[in-house]
Amino acid sequence: MSNALQIKKLDDFVYGRAPRPVKCGRGVVIGDGQVMPEINFTLPPMNIEQGTWQEVRAQYDQMITGILDRAVHLKVPQMLVEFETLPEMTNRCEWGLEITRLLADKMDQAYNDHGLKSALRLTINDTREFNRPPVLRSGKYWDAMVKFMENAAANGADLLAIESTGGKEVSDEALVLADINSVIFALGVLGARDMKFLWGHIVRICNKTGIVPSGDSACGFANTAMVLAEQKMIPTVFAALVRVIAAPRSLVAITQGAKGPTKDCAYEGPFIKAIAGVPIALEGKSASCAHLSPIGNISQALCDCWSNESVQNVRLLSAFAPTVSMEQLAYDCRLMNTAAASSRADALRLRDWLADSDSSIDPQAYILRPDVVLEISEKIAAHSHPYTQTVAAARAAHKAIKDGGLAGRLVLNDSDRKWLDILDMQLEMIPDTEEKLIEEMLARPDVSQKFLPKEYGIN
Repeated sequence: MSNALQIKKLDDFVYGRAPRPVKCGRGVVIGDGQVMPEINFTLPPMNIEQGTWQEVRAQYDQMITGILDRAVHLKVPQMLVEFETLPEMTNRCEWGLEITRLLADKMDQAYNDHGLKSALRLTINDTREFNRPPVLRSGKYWDAMVKFMENAAANGADLLAIESTGGKEVSDEALVLADINSVIFALGVLGARDMKFLWGHIVRICNKTGIVPSGDSACGFANTAMVLAEQKMIPTVFAALVRVIAAPRSLVAITQGAKGPTKDCAYEGPFIKAIAGVPIALEGKSASCAHLSPIGNISQALCDCWSNESVQNVRLLSAFAPTVSMEQLAYDCRLMNTAAASSRADALRLRDWLADSDSSIDPQAYILRPDVVLEISEKIAAHSHPYTQTVAAARAAHKAIKDGGLAGRLVLNDSDRKWLDILDMQLEMIPDTEEKLIEEMLARPDVSQKFLPKEYGIN
């Protein structure tokens, strides 16, 4: 990938537009000028087993029927449906493929009957971490995932995605301890190496079967940090750094041949859009049905697909929750697209309002300001190796947060400033090569006993 940013000018960095649009499904074009809803949904609390399978099928049938009916009623021009598998549906991939086919058939019917343009994103649950330490490149969990992916296209999937977890076995404790070295090791070394292996396989399968390899998400890393910060268990400035540190790891999917859109829960998406030019999915205030966050508006400023993250099929006063989420997303997208249709200036004005409403309140929001994203992305893109990209990302994010506080653009309390000083000292001591950090981590039994080096190609 070129070291030059695909998006260099702030006026070219806006929702709905990406330099490399993606065509897929039933006439869908992503990143070509319009933001579209991406609806995700899941089961209410219930067991998934042979005895309940017909009820599972009925739940998915009800959810997709309500969603598509509402989309037709609201005259949604195009949309994505994301089917994110549950572990039982990945391990027994025949079940997951059966639901994929059910959803695709319903979407075909809506297109034939009403002209509703749509595409189905299949997101495979990464079950490899069920072994501890995780076994990533072989075994029954890997075999089931490969079988699922190889049969995805034949059962109606238009795009393939995953929320991979390589390196999470080290990251989990590192986040709680606010250990920046271990986080960089988990994401910039282990995670990046696993992404290269995993996405090499995914892209080959997609190219062979004729569907789009879309993208990954550092949800298990950066979103975990966001939740821990929300619970006041770790500093918000540390969580903000983790968000940016995750970007080079997720970028590996693109360098391996993924086309986008990136996953909705990948809040690192804006950096990937700036660097690689691919369209991105994001979530924010309309995903509060799934989790709370300090970045409800700003995440909308650069999105190409706008998602609800996921919602259980429970009854609300108006309708079942997935249908309600479909309506909320449709209206959000309608507003953005109306502003964009009015003029480029109006699109940029709405983008800036969305960003400004969040960015001064929390460092996790501040690092997603479009101008800050471009500044940090330029530092990442100056490097070609995931490790040096990750170190550059951490240092650039730290500088951006500190400068934002000094300039009065970001409100930082005394604890934030203290932690910025601590993180500054830690970042100064980060080894300048991947090899040196690997050597350091292998010498620490609290880290080296958590993962299997051979699963990451480490001798």
